[in-house]
Amino acid sequence: MDALLRALMGPWTTYIIYVLRTNGPTRFGELKRRVAGISAKVLTERLRMLEEADIIKRDYVPTIPPQVTYSLAERGHALTEVIDRLNAIAQTWRREDETKAADAKRAASAAKTRDVA
Repeated sequence: MDALLRALMGPWTTYIIYVLRTNGPTRFGELKRRVAGISAKVLTERLRMLEEADIIKRDYVPTIPPQVTYSLAERGHALTEVIDRLNAIAQTWRREDETKAADAKRAASAAKTRDVA
């Protein structure tokens, strides 16, 4: 368990796996666009680490310019249920947080209206 969690730790790691899970094989530039906010350096580091852990695979085609595509390896596919479940939890939490924020905004607005009256 420790080795698996260490492989998944770190900023962006699980999100990179999620993007590859939902989009299939993806080239570096597209992956960088889909993982908004990540630098090329950090993306490269994370991809190398995931490749070393056999979670993703890197397909290289020696063209000009070279084509490099990343996809989930067998170990990455084994994480599908976990990644999908984490996504479901994240969506639930986002909805809950939005509801709480809307409720707080309505309560603040109502309190302001009472104070004015």
